[in-house]
Amino acid sequence: MIEVRWHARGGQGGFTAARLLGLAASVFGDNYAQAFPSFGPERRGAPVLGFTRIDNKPITDHSQVYTCDYVVVLDETLMETVEVTKGLKEGGKILINTKLSPDAFKFNGNFHVITIDATKIAMEELGGPIANTAMLGAFAAVNDAIDIDSILKAIDKGMPESLRKKNKKAIEHAYKAIREVK
Repeated sequence: MIEVRWHARGGQGGFTAARLLGLAASVFGDNYAQAFPSFGPERRGAPVLGFTRIDNKPITDHSQVYTCDYVVVLDETLMETVEVTKGLKEGGKILINTKLSPDAFKFNGNFHVITIDATKIAMEELGGPIANTAMLGAFAAVNDAIDIDSILKAIDKGMPESLRKKNKKAIEHAYKAIREVK
């Protein structure tokens, strides 16, 4: 099973990204998936979590994700107050939306840090700073389970038609940017 924890602020689309990844994995990736948020009465801008579980067999665990293989951080300022590596498995990957390079981040543990300026990509492709789909494209580039084609199909199924074209461009842009660095 692959478990992904999404760190975002309310209004940044963290749960939307988690849900779209689950849709890509289950409907278009021939897997089973769960996607769910974890938030209370928080307001726009407050820290929120989203989770995605992916497996090739039915998933019976419906609890919060406590240990994960991937952490995706949509807002790097969250790392000032949230321990994003808590529960990340040894050798796990941390994907951070930032202008900084991976070596600017020091974590206790054996983690692979990948950075991308997804906000810049979102500004270029969407005309606004909502970087969730760019981060979804970056995730497609760093994992071995869900490919970009499944994610693009999930956009067609899971987003309003008026948003699809620009979001698919953001996904492809981020995917390509990560793959060029690999």
